[in-house]
Amino acid sequence: MTDSTLVNNEEIVNGNVSIIPLGGLGEFGLNMMVYETEDDLIVIDTGFMLPNSDMPGVDLIFPDIHYLVERKEKIRGILLTHGHEDHIGALAYVLRQLDV
Repeated sequence: MTDSTLVNNEEIVNGNVSIIPLGGLGEFGLNMMVYETEDDLIVIDTGFMLPNSDMPGVDLIFPDIHYLVERKEKIRGILLTHGHEDHIGALAYVLRQLDV
């Protein structure tokens, strides 16, 4: 069965989407992914990471969000996939840094 309300494929093909991991690849924590087009940016997750035993005095590790700060006018939203700290733990930090 086909759906007559499908999006025009031409609209999708003519745009580019960049997928930029800002953390969470090859590590436990700091999960943050950016989906970006020419005009818009969506952030998926804002996690932090707990330090290793070889990092005395460090309580939490927050993601490097310079990429977001430089493009904050393009941010359309932050999507949180689930409530674990490695996915949402840096949300307050990110919001403060983006001054929203």
